[in-house]
Amino acid sequence: MTTTKLELTTRDGGTVEVSPSELDGLHRRLEGDVLRPGDDGWDEAITIWNAMVQTEPAIVVQPTSAADVAATVGFARDTGALLTIKCGGHNIAGTSVADGAVTIDMSRMRDVQVDAGVKLAHVGAGCRLADVDAATQEHGLATTLGFISKTGVAGLTLGGGFGYLARRFGWAVDNLEEVEIVTADGEVRTANRDRHEDLFWAVRGGSGNFGVVTRFTFRLHEVGPMITGGLKIFGADRADEILDAYLDITAEAPRELTAALMIRLAPPAPFVPEEWRLKPVVGVLVCYTGDDPDTDLAAIRALGDPVVDMIGEHPYTVQQSMLDDMDPDGLCQYWKAEFLSELTDDYLQTWKDAALKQTSPLSFSVVFPLGGAINDRAHDDGAVGNRDARFITGFSGVWPPNEPASKHVTWIRESWEAIRPFGTGGNYVNFQLADDDDTRTRGAYGRNFKRLQEVKATYDPDNVFRANRNISPAEA
Repeated sequence: MTTTKLELTTRDGGTVEVSPSELDGLHRRLEGDVLRPGDDGWDEAITIWNAMVQTEPAIVVQPTSAADVAATVGFARDTGALLTIKCGGHNIAGTSVADGAVTIDMSRMRDVQVDAGVKLAHVGAGCRLADVDAATQEHGLATTLGFISKTGVAGLTLGGGFGYLARRFGWAVDNLEEVEIVTADGEVRTANRDRHEDLFWAVRGGSGNFGVVTRFTFRLHEVGPMITGGLKIFGADRADEILDAYLDITAEAPRELTAALMIRLAPPAPFVPEEWRLKPVVGVLVCYTGDDPDTDLAAIRALGDPVVDMIGEHPYTVQQSMLDDMDPDGLCQYWKAEFLSELTDDYLQTWKDAALKQTSPLSFSVVFPLGGAINDRAHDDGAVGNRDARFITGFSGVWPPNEPASKHVTWIRESWEAIRPFGTGGNYVNFQLADDDDTRTRGAYGRNFKRLQEVKATYDPDNVFRANRNISPAEA
């Protein structure tokens, strides 16, 4: 039995004390666990990927069912406590934890069920990308997810979600068929195109503003298990040549081909020749899921004399985890990115000049192709905005937590300001930072923002789910 009071941060920034009996009441309603500081598993439960965010909740609830989630949502709502949701903890803004909050840690809900006959996957909200890819690839199936295998499926999907398959099959939310969701009133609802259609529209891009999704049902596609992909790296002295070729490659690429462009210092990894480690390089990251790699990859293969050429046939799961070692936990992360409707010589030169000024050997700059199926979908098929985007591009500052942040943040912000004139004016909500203002959030949704506020007013009028890139309820 709990014998001490619990002080919680409230949704309006104040504090509230919860009595031992109230906390015990929550315990009794749960099959899962409630953790407090010092308990076994506490450190793991509150640790997130971005070391720039150092916050500590008051309690962590680890549910095992939607009913557990509903009980916790009700507890937070009734006490006025700030509520945060942690799935993978990979969001750069660090919104999954907050000082004094009640945190729901979904890590014990990692079940994946694949119905290969109808090409559907039912995915628990605590799953990482690797969990889903491993289960679906047993049947030669996949859906659009990201490209770091430890990323949480829930956060990635609710913000839109893109990865190697987005050009072929659209955003992750374009492949979402149904969700089970706990809304602010504590009800467990099933939302799809026929039930709670407005809620289903909103969660497909509206991030965590509308409830706690406890189960996702994704449409699957025949991909793998073997695909062609990998990384090809060149010295930065050849950057102009590679950038010119990249313009041509992306202009003609089939939807089965995703080729991302990257500038960074070559990592001190075994696959990099020792004389090239920590020297500036330009790389092309390739994922091809079509049937004719000889033809469709010919232009990339024609780029001769690389420092590293790792493009070849391998399992799709290898592709999905290829960048994991370059994205470790526990480092400081600060990003800025923009959508582009087209790629031009002027843009690539501006991007290259900024990228080569990077301030850390861990940092990198990217141009990632979108377009394809993303541009096909109707504008009202889900709340995710910016369907005119054909590329997403920007700069990622990464450095050890014992280094001052200022020079890295300054490089990112100055580089971002240089590329902003080329952007669409929109941005990707999953890449927003804690210091981004509401203008950036509105820009992520464009004309969908007003409708999102109306749905918010229906399902969360008191803004219980506010620890996110928040969409406030429409005023009555």
